[in-house]
Amino acid sequence: MTIALHILSPEGTLVQADVTLVTLPGVEGPFTVLKDHAALITALTPGKIRYVEDGQEKFLPIRDGFVEVRDNVVKVCVEA
Repeated sequence: MTIALHILSPEGTLVQADVTLVTLPGVEGPFTVLKDHAALITALTPGKIRYVEDGQEKFLPIRDGFVEVRDNVVKVCVEA
C-alpha cells in the first residue's frame, strides 16, 4: 500500500519514490498524506517534508512550494 511521491525543484527531481506516507508543512499547519487521500492542491511553507520509504523515515528541508495530491500520487514543487 504505497503512494507515488515526486518532489521537483527548479534544479531537477529531488525525490521519486513509492512511500507509505508523506507529511508536508502546509500553510494551515503540517498534514500527512496516506493512501487514498482526498484530492487537494495547497501551498507549502518553510519546513521539512517527511516521508517513509521502505520503512525508513527520510526528511527534506524546503523553503516553500506547492503540492497536488490526486489518485495516490503526490506531486510537490519546491524551493529547496
